[in-house]
Amino acid sequence: MSKEKYMELAITLARSTIGQTSPNPSVGAVVVKEGQIIGMGSHLKAGKEHAEVYALDQAGDQSVGADIYVTLEPCAHHGKTPPCANLLVERKVKKAYIATVDPNPKVAGKGIEILRNAGIEVEVGLMEEEARKINEMFFYYMNHKQPFVTMKAAMTLDGKIATASGDSKWITSEQARADVHQERARHDAILVGANTVKHDNPQLTVRLPQGGKNPIRVILSTKLSIQADRHVLNHEAPTWIVCGQQADAEAFQKKYPHIKVIQMDTDEMELEEVLKALGEHGIQSLYVEGGSRVHHSFLEKQLFQECHWYIAPKLLGGADAIPVIGGKSPSKMADALDVTIDSMEQVGTDIKIIARPKGGN
Repeated sequence: MSKEKYMELAITLARSTIGQTSPNPSVGAVVVKEGQIIGMGSHLKAGKEHAEVYALDQAGDQSVGADIYVTLEPCAHHGKTPPCANLLVERKVKKAYIATVDPNPKVAGKGIEILRNAGIEVEVGLMEEEARKINEMFFYYMNHKQPFVTMKAAMTLDGKIATASGDSKWITSEQARADVHQERARHDAILVGANTVKHDNPQLTVRLPQGGKNPIRVILSTKLSIQADRHVLNHEAPTWIVCGQQADAEAFQKKYPHIKVIQMDTDEMELEEVLKALGEHGIQSLYVEGGSRVHHSFLEKQLFQECHWYIAPKLLGGADAIPVIGGKSPSKMADALDVTIDSMEQVGTDIKIIARPKGGN
């Protein structure tokens, strides 16, 4: 096998754990000696052993003089586990193929330096683009200190998310809704506005046959006006409510001590400040499910990195039906935001489109 094939295997191992390792990145490792794979592993969960540990433990004494392929630079600091770079030195590997440098300031080249200082040959950049894609949310957070934002919407073919009465169940197929639950599980948090909570009473949880990690439910509610019977107030998943300066956060917390309240300094609740606050609280990825007003706010200020549009083969019609993105449109087509379509696929009877702002945000 070529070195690209070994790294491809490591990337496959890392990809299999996307969404379950946060706040850590997903990492895969493969140990090879004399053309034979003698160990491989992936990081499964924050606080558990890193990918290199599993791979080197499988290799055992054979790791002496072996090569290791790892999708991200081995860590160089003591966290919940010891530094992996030191472990590679102890196990006397001969060469390390590293797909990409770790953007975490605690690592950021320090792991590579440890290896080279110990006489281990290091090659950086093998299949870097593919490796970075696996952890793009982690990379974005490390570079910007706020979450990677994915806007999601389910709509009819003519761009409606609900009838004039607010009815929206169900626009898309069961398969598309299951795909949404998979996406929810990949993100740290899911965000909606108070109107969505009021009208739809969503659960905002992951409901898949095999289970899955529930994201933190983030609700934008300027006045903390959430009805007592809303699902987001239950204990099924953690809920954070972002409110304005005038809200009575103290009274709300006494009534709902299990809910985290993030109170902004103004009543305007500027999205830039909301994202900054979520970043300060460790949210690396945010799945924005709307509704229409919230989507407009994210679009207007171009505060998203990716959008997932699920389009159903239905035509609703009517100027009074609720559009996927509300608010006021620009007067000129030249002012529309250009996006690049990354992918299109059929999910059940629906089409899923993934797009990004052209040039990135």
